[in-house]
Amino acid sequence: MKKPFYLLSLMGLLLVMSFSMQAQSLVIDKIIAKVDNHYILKSELEAQYQQYLQSGQGNTPTRCQLLESLIIGKVMLAKAEIDSVLIDDKKVEMELSSRMDQMEQQFGSQKNIVEAYGKTIASLKDELRSAIKEQLTTRKMQEKITGDVKVTPKEVRKFFESIPRDSLPYLPSEVEVGHIVRLAKVTKNQKEELIKKLLDYKRRVENGEDFAELAKLHSEDLGSGKRGGDLGFAKRGQMVAPFEAAALKLKPNQLSDVVESEFGYHLIQLLEVRGQEYHARHILLRPDYQKMDLTEPTSYLDSIRVLVQRDSLKFEKAAQLHSEDKGTQDAGGMLIDPSTRSIKMPLDGSMESGLYFTLDSMTVGTLTKPIQYRTEDGRTAVRVLYYKAKHPPHFANLEDDFQKLATITLNRKRNNAIEEWFAKAKGEVFIYISDEYKDCNVMKGTGQ
Repeated sequence: MKKPFYLLSLMGLLLVMSFSMQAQSLVIDKIIAKVDNHYILKSELEAQYQQYLQSGQGNTPTRCQLLESLIIGKVMLAKAEIDSVLIDDKKVEMELSSRMDQMEQQFGSQKNIVEAYGKTIASLKDELRSAIKEQLTTRKMQEKITGDVKVTPKEVRKFFESIPRDSLPYLPSEVEVGHIVRLAKVTKNQKEELIKKLLDYKRRVENGEDFAELAKLHSEDLGSGKRGGDLGFAKRGQMVAPFEAAALKLKPNQLSDVVESEFGYHLIQLLEVRGQEYHARHILLRPDYQKMDLTEPTSYLDSIRVLVQRDSLKFEKAAQLHSEDKGTQDAGGMLIDPSTRSIKMPLDGSMESGLYFTLDSMTVGTLTKPIQYRTEDGRTAVRVLYYKAKHPPHFANLEDDFQKLATITLNRKRNNAIEEWFAKAKGEVFIYISDEYKDCNVMKGTGQ
């Protein structure tokens, strides 16, 4: 059996859900494997296999490889329970919110999502929430297993030299693209309405109502909301600056005024301070991102674009000074391929479709006009794209592709670490595999 695909990702979660629904109509679903209390369905395996087939990326893993990867993932979940590796509900809810925003952007409206999946938004959220929590837990276990794995330049060179010359990968065209992002602004009416609601909650608490009950009913931070807004103890510097500054000005049980942060608007109650930690709870209200004002950020970016086109301001400097995308700001606005951490991104089907088609209509060295954009965390924004460079397709070499080769080398070492971990961990949990897949030899050792 070929080396399985161990390193898992959240990126294809929605796509897998869609394929899973198709797969269930094509196969009679049944349990094909079980790890302690975690099950693997035939439709789940088929969904992942079909996803790889339709991705067009080549090197499609076999069903046996994918089954082994799924089983290892379930063993990680089982071991996470045994080893008390926990995921904060707040992280799950933040990821869920981002995924739902992406779906709404993709389908155009929540109504279209419901029609496409044949399920209510609440049902979809429940399914996604469970899947996201599993994947975040698996990712945390992967990090625990492979966190100390590193590669040296010597190892990268050794790996490259081990590849037969007639087997060197042929890399597609690559591009270097940057952007400057400005976030949409909350309208005056929206802001006033949210502040009014939070001040009303504050008045009601001061008049004797239970803060926790109001948070459960009204807070849009769903993770803490179901705990009455309780955020637990946080170390100084852990929370966003406006929240922490306001919380630490309070006395125990005192309520804040309305606090604005990048996440929305908060009503905060400090519960306790313990050394360098503090315990607070909050009610969070977010603006409706679909109704935010794009006028000011569009005008702002128009002005920046003119300066860059006149060469009065270099693009990289403009991004550092004016972009509100913290992830790319320090890098001069340059987008990064998440799989390789390189500013060179393959110009193929793996690229986000909106970006791909925009670049298709551009020439190197040009900027777009301001275009509407949805950030990774689901916020409405405007951006200008800069097409900095295009690199022709070529066979991989150390000089041009060192970072990619380093990533491949690192992933191979990480996979080896996971193989070694699995060889030990599989004896600590109950694993059942149906006879239909006995030839996969999953339990006879990995990498066969």
